[in-house]
Amino acid sequence: MQQKRTLVLGASDKPDRYSYMVIESLLKAGHPVVAIGNRNSSVHGVKIYTELIPISDIHTITLYLSPPNQRPYYDYIVSLKPKRIIFNPGTYNPELIALAEKNGIDCEVACNLVLLSTGQF
Repeated sequence: MQQKRTLVLGASDKPDRYSYMVIESLLKAGHPVVAIGNRNSSVHGVKIYTELIPISDIHTITLYLSPPNQRPYYDYIVSLKPKRIIFNPGTYNPELIALAEKNGIDCEVACNLVLLSTGQF
């Protein structure tokens, strides 16, 4: 299995949130995780940053932000040069998809938890 370093954008430390669950699932599957959210915290040893930290070698960005809340992150997302962005339910954003594809980033509208549980991640 290829490890895919993943940025969870919109991470939460609340166990009932899907971003929390995906951090758990990514770690269980052996993928390194970086997390950015609106509150400094951690999930299973993964620090949740509130600032846009420099990160290298990101394979996937998985979004847990509504489209209006994604806009401030556009330049940051493109600067990380991920191979793909996963638009989880409620995050579909044609504007960001167009920008990402223009910059050679693949986009997938899917549920990250389903992708992991079915071996399609």
